[in-house]
Amino acid sequence: MTTEFKALNIAVLTVSDSRTDADDKSGATLSERLQEAGHKLADKLIVPDDIYQIRAVLSAWIADPAVEAVITTGGTGVTGRDGTPEAVSVLLDKTIEGFGELFRSLSYQEIGTSTMQSRAIAGLANATFVFCLPGSTGACRTAWDNIIVKQLDIRTMPCNLAMLIPRLLEK
Repeated sequence: MTTEFKALNIAVLTVSDSRTDADDKSGATLSERLQEAGHKLADKLIVPDDIYQIRAVLSAWIADPAVEAVITTGGTGVTGRDGTPEAVSVLLDKTIEGFGELFRSLSYQEIGTSTMQSRAIAGLANATFVFCLPGSTGACRTAWDNIIVKQLDIRTMPCNLAMLIPRLLEK
């Protein structure tokens, strides 16, 4: 039995004090890649490095039953303005620790020990998958091409996150 591809509604949030639609390469890369994979771009926004603005947008998407996944890019570093993990983690019902571990392992092969500066995280909030990626376009490609695209494709075996969607709100 062959499982048919199921397109998911995925929102993309760029966290940056300086990016605009004209120069948001990371957000554009994620938007293009998810659509090339057959998914639907539910929404795409840019917000400043402000935990409350990040939470406001993310909360709206999490509350929207049509949005099945959110990918953020930016704000996962260690500088004073980097606060995406802090903004997002309080909204998560469950964390997916393996995502950050796997991302840093793959990233190490590309950028060496600099990967330790990434605080990429993932989790689940109100049956919505949330992935928080670094702001570099290379990091977005690494995460999408090697992890996210496969886990959001119901055909990936032996298992994937997409196949769990019908069961995420079980009590």
